[in-house]
Amino acid sequence: MKEESRKTRETEARTTSDHDRGTKRKPESAYRRLRYELSKTWARGPLLRLRHRGFNSADVFFGSYPRSGSTWSRFTIFEILTGQEATFEAVRAAFRGLGSHSKAPPLLPGGGRFLSTHEMYQSEYKKAMYLVRDGRDVLLSEYAYLKALGRFHGELDEFVTAFLHGKVNGFGSWQRHVSSWLDSSLASSTSNLLLVRFEDLRTDPEQEFRRIADFLGVRLESARLRMAIANNSLERMRAKEDLSPQGASVRGRFVRSGSVQKWRTELSPNQLRMIDEFAGNTLLRLDYPVSSPR
Repeated sequence: MKEESRKTRETEARTTSDHDRGTKRKPESAYRRLRYELSKTWARGPLLRLRHRGFNSADVFFGSYPRSGSTWSRFTIFEILTGQEATFEAVRAAFRGLGSHSKAPPLLPGGGRFLSTHEMYQSEYKKAMYLVRDGRDVLLSEYAYLKALGRFHGELDEFVTAFLHGKVNGFGSWQRHVSSWLDSSLASSTSNLLLVRFEDLRTDPEQEFRRIADFLGVRLESARLRMAIANNSLERMRAKEDLSPQGASVRGRFVRSGSVQKWRTELSPNQLRMIDEFAGNTLLRLDYPVSSPR
């Protein structure tokens, strides 16, 4: 059963959805592909230092490892903060990443900006929320995403090894990324780090997004909160992607299912054993079950 599910998913990852949507997507640009490859080399070090300048004490950073549910979260938070419809263009303009943060509008109390980062914890981050997701579901989502972009051409066994060794992107391994935030001075000595689990957001979005609003110092009416959540359901998010295709829309979906515990049917026992060996302690720190007895 697991073998059939795995083969089905790998086939889907290779299959274009352009015909289904009746739209022809442009392939990923050579510039973006080159930037991705350079991000995994020594060249990203100096660039990282340059990007970590020009912050102020009221800024709040939204940290996450890629494919942890940050797109959906950011869309919902955008509507909570602005009361405006969240689109890919609007959210990208408001919640800037590092390097373009000087253009971010001050949406938070005290003139703070809400800045997005996929980096490991950096000492320049003085207040932050960190979104986590079960690393096994992150792995599966990243695999499908990179396959859709044509950035990874191997099979899932190869990807599991590369993922656990921090070789699939420029942000290191999932377990090291999480530990950098959980072991940071921000987490140990202040109350300025909010840890949010993607699974909790999915289970009780109203409670969790209210907790985020409280952390940001934003007074929030229940009607606006419910509207923001409803406006960014999976169906609404996919409709927004159809109107504004993203990179992975070339051969699949940028907005995927946001599934919880899909790893139970998609990963083999050998793959799960390897994940437990490398990332089991990190999973347990976040209250995720490991697949093998401890």
